[in-house]
Amino acid sequence: MDMFAYKSLLFLLSFIGCRAGKPILPEGPVDAVLGKNVTLKTLVDNPTYNVIIWNFEGNNIITLYPESLTVSDLYKGRVSINRTNGYLTLSSVKSEDSGDYTITILSTTTETDQIKLRVLEPVTTVAIKSNVPKAVEHNSTVVLTCSAKGSFVKFTWLNGTAKIVADGIRITRKDEELSTMLTIRGVLRSDLIGPIVCTAGNKLEVEKSAPFNLPVYFGPDKVTITPPMVPKYVLTGSNLNLSCAAVSSPPAAFTWYHGKKMIENPGPVLTLAKIEKLGLGKKAGEYTCAAQNSETGRFVASPAVSFTMLEPVVGVKITGPSGTLTAGNSTANISCQAKSGSDKTLTWTKNGKPLTASSRVVFSSDMTSVMIKPLQKEDNGEIMCMVSNPVSKEVASHKMVVNYGPEPVTVTGVNAVEVNEPVTLTCSAASVPAANFTWKFNGTMTAVKTAQYAIEKAVYKSTGTYTCEATNAVTGKTMKANHILSVTEEGALDDGLSDGAIAGIVIAVLIALGAAIGVIMYCRQKVPVESPY
Repeated sequence: MDMFAYKSLLFLLSFIGCRAGKPILPEGPVDAVLGKNVTLKTLVDNPTYNVIIWNFEGNNIITLYPESLTVSDLYKGRVSINRTNGYLTLSSVKSEDSGDYTITILSTTTETDQIKLRVLEPVTTVAIKSNVPKAVEHNSTVVLTCSAKGSFVKFTWLNGTAKIVADGIRITRKDEELSTMLTIRGVLRSDLIGPIVCTAGNKLEVEKSAPFNLPVYFGPDKVTITPPMVPKYVLTGSNLNLSCAAVSSPPAAFTWYHGKKMIENPGPVLTLAKIEKLGLGKKAGEYTCAAQNSETGRFVASPAVSFTMLEPVVGVKITGPSGTLTAGNSTANISCQAKSGSDKTLTWTKNGKPLTASSRVVFSSDMTSVMIKPLQKEDNGEIMCMVSNPVSKEVASHKMVVNYGPEPVTVTGVNAVEVNEPVTLTCSAASVPAANFTWKFNGTMTAVKTAQYAIEKAVYKSTGTYTCEATNAVTGKTMKANHILSVTEEGALDDGLSDGAIAGIVIAVLIALGAAIGVIMYCRQKVPVESPY
């Protein structure tokens, strides 16, 4: 076969693209970036061949013989072939290099295969544009368009790092060859929290757009006053501030209301001092804060807080009788007043216990005064008046001295002693002021002026009646009590005798003594008186 015929045969085989046996090229297509190098690989290694031919769209590129090589004029300087495996390398690929490439390996048999090369333009100028410069939540429809240059470009939308997935209802997407359009209806603040990024790429490279941010205005939401719970009553001058807050973009402007009336107080904080200055707060009232967004046009009010401002109770003074008071005769009028304070309540106590109304204790209708008539000894002690309101209290007291007594008078001590034993008799009596004491023995006044009558050593003539008299210098009352003492010889009083037995002995002695005195007096009356003449 001459050379012309041989070449003609090879040309015919490459043109018809026949394939004999197993594939000698991988699956295509093969992608290459414009201006860069690409290698078309084979699936053979050290094949036995007479000739290897690469063609492009029916035109010869290169022919490899075991001992020589021929290159088409169009490809000289930008094509090479690997003798070991037949790999074809093109350098600085052009757009017109895209197409079908055929390899033919001629040995004892002829094997032919084909693969497609796609020369891709680099992905560049990825950019996002919006149909609006700003959006209002729930109201606006936002259309974002991402465009790019390049070949076989595919697009992806990202919100931050999260992929934006179209649901086909509120969020839809339309892709074209070199652009994609993302439409968001009834936009939410979370849709574009961003930054938004568009990626454009093909199998060889991926490029990103510059981060894109679109303001989505929203709110005001969750308008609240802090503290949300204010005490029912607040002390005037206390450090109470009401703060208003709202979730809003842009930040909301705030307006304060007392009831339905607007308060001249711009800003998120309403102080108690401002409320006092405006003359508010003396009566119970509701305070609300309204937030307004200049972009969304929405106006939302907070829940109300309610309280009343009270002045503290100051300068409580109690006045009562200053003269001498006696039980059963005197009347006490006591009054209680506070210099200042609002919503006051008065309570009275006596000696720490509540003072309650009775037939003797009468309160005025406003509880500012009380009359006790007549006074009794039980009225002695401390009368206290407490003036209070829900935010403060103050107490004043008056010492009440009611003179009474003495009542009753009692004498305590032994009834019988042996001669030479000591004796102490004690006289007591309830009395205000304290009673003065005097003692009589068998009706005769003694020199003892104290509550105790002491005998250092009893003698027989110490037997008799001891009388204690208690006198109150203020009431003028005098009360007395008797005590009988018997003095016996040593050893006469057995330790085993009971108090009753000792009393019986004393009584018997006194009776015997009285009988003896009576007999003597009777005998004297019977003896005739002799005339001196």
